[in-house]
Amino acid sequence: MNARPTKADLAAAADRTIPDVIAPGLRVLFCGINPGLWSAATGHHFARPGNRFWPALHRSGFTDRQLDPAEQLSLLDAGLGITNIVDRASARADELTPAELTAGGAALAAKATRWRPHWIAILGVTAYRTAFGRPKATVGPQPEHAGPAKLWILPNPSGLNAHFQLPALTAEFAKLREAAG
Repeated sequence: MNARPTKADLAAAADRTIPDVIAPGLRVLFCGINPGLWSAATGHHFARPGNRFWPALHRSGFTDRQLDPAEQLSLLDAGLGITNIVDRASARADELTPAELTAGGAALAAKATRWRPHWIAILGVTAYRTAFGRPKATVGPQPEHAGPAKLWILPNPSGLNAHFQLPALTAEFAKLREAAG
């Protein structure tokens, strides 16, 4: 679906899942909290207009141009991928339970063992704290790993996250890009 989802499309997308964009040995596997309804309705990660993932990815130097969410599979050519802590779509991340996030953290570690990305970038510090039992974690590189992958926390790129505007978000993405090579 390339058209704007209708209200009915969005309502029907609740609890839907979308496939990961993943391959063996990625430089960075970006990990959202869970798909929003817009993403689930369109089948594309970070698809809601106003989400700053795609602009921050480009402006930080990960991609040579700003990709459209429908071009998400082209990330694989750059050694990048996308997954989520929790697979089921919801209108807001705060609809997820702590148990879902904790189970998602364990599932992410298993995914990391299978696919062996060099870095996993979790897009949301609050979700990371819950999923990995690290209540004092902050944005940036983490001391622990998920399977063999090093972990980095990035701010949530959702338009609902007013704490990080696009320039600050881009700067955080750029720090990871530099570390990931």
